[in-house]
Amino acid sequence: MDRIPALWAAAYGSQTPRVRRCLARRAVHLAAFIKALALADHRPFTSLWLTGLPHD
Repeated sequence: MDRIPALWAAAYGSQTPRVRRCLARRAVHLAAFIKALALADHRPFTSLWLTGLPHD
């Protein structure tokens, strides 16, 4: 996961209020998910699972 400095500090800093930390952590995880989705080879896992084709 690549670190986004402003989000990382807000998500894991001890001085940040709990609600802001939670929202920032969700944003960090969402950014990582979007990056992984963009780098994927665009074959949906559900269709591979339903058809029984091997996963790469």
